[in-house]
Amino acid sequence: MELRLKERLGRKFDEEIRFIKGWMDGPKQVGAILPTSSITARRMASVVNPTSGLPVLELGPGTGIITKAILKHGVRPQDLVSIEYSTDFYQHLVRTVPGVNFINGDAFDLDRTLGAFKDTTFDSVICAIPLLSFPMESRIALLEDLLDRIPAGRPVMQITYGPVSPIIAKPDRYRIKHYDFVVRNIPPAQLWTYTRA
Repeated sequence: MELRLKERLGRKFDEEIRFIKGWMDGPKQVGAILPTSSITARRMASVVNPTSGLPVLELGPGTGIITKAILKHGVRPQDLVSIEYSTDFYQHLVRTVPGVNFINGDAFDLDRTLGAFKDTTFDSVICAIPLLSFPMESRIALLEDLLDRIPAGRPVMQITYGPVSPIIAKPDRYRIKHYDFVVRNIPPAQLWTYTRA
């Protein structure tokens, strides 16, 4: 029992060190100073419908905490497509979370990055890209692209650390809903969902 606890704490420490190193190497690509908490990851994964028969798209998996929450929610590894910009995080994910379709690439260029998956309809999108690091036009364009890849009414779930939605309202094009405020995250996290109007 004590050995298992030490191993778990050791893995968590390794993830946090890897995350901090990633943040130091590229603070614009990593939006927080610590990995997402498991509570936040579970809340984000809760919007996925694992019985829809459609795969799930994840953007910005980082160290894989949200990825693991999506899998625990009932999505099979082969039904998860996950795009990571950082090559270091990508290599870590491929080694530690087998079976998931990890892609090392740019989420802002999905047609090219998704490759064989570019014409796939996804159940939903779970996004941990630090959108506040990008211009508003790029955020809106990414959201519109993501909404075109999921059925009407299905959500794009976004985490952010600002007090308001990281994407401005366009009521004629999409709906914004505040999903949750997770205090047990460092820093506290805001969760937003976006659906087609």
